[in-house]
Amino acid sequence: MKDPHATQLVPVERIERLIHLARGEKVLLDADLARLYRVSTGALNRAVKRNANRFPADFMFELTAHEAEILKCQSGISSYGHGGRRRSRPYAFTEQGVAMLSSVLRSERAVQVNVAIMRAFVSLRRMLASNDALSRKLAELERRLENHDQGIKTLFEAIRELMTPPAKPNREIGFHINEDGVPYRVKRKRPCATG
Repeated sequence: MKDPHATQLVPVERIERLIHLARGEKVLLDADLARLYRVSTGALNRAVKRNANRFPADFMFELTAHEAEILKCQSGISSYGHGGRRRSRPYAFTEQGVAMLSSVLRSERAVQVNVAIMRAFVSLRRMLASNDALSRKLAELERRLENHDQGIKTLFEAIRELMTPPAKPNREIGFHINEDGVPYRVKRKRPCATG
């Protein structure tokens, strides 16, 4: 059976690498979208401005200088366009904003690229959902182990005590005779008075 995604223009993996996190949203930057659609960033932004009513704040927003600098540092973006420094700050498009772009750009390529972008967003959601499930399982395991920590600690202390060799008793110095009966008593001789 043939893979339905095999004929798409842009691989989903390439698009996934272009998706950033800004203001708690997964977004694509205008310069990256322009490259995918094969239009200039200026042409893309002009088309959006002509149809501003289709792009409310939850579909598209302009990054602050600070946000743009953070994204530039985190993702290694050398510049926000093809040929050097931009005069304006980049625009970020959420998933809904990207979906709206195909109706504004009105080209067959825009439609096909949008299909690939939507698949990339879906793929990321699936990956995040599986990571959330894994995180919950790890938290549960961690919680279970916390209850056992004290018992395990006590067990290891007991094992260490058993492994420690017994202390040898101090040896007494001197000559000892072990006999049953009355112990010997040594009388000392008194010096004689000669005279």
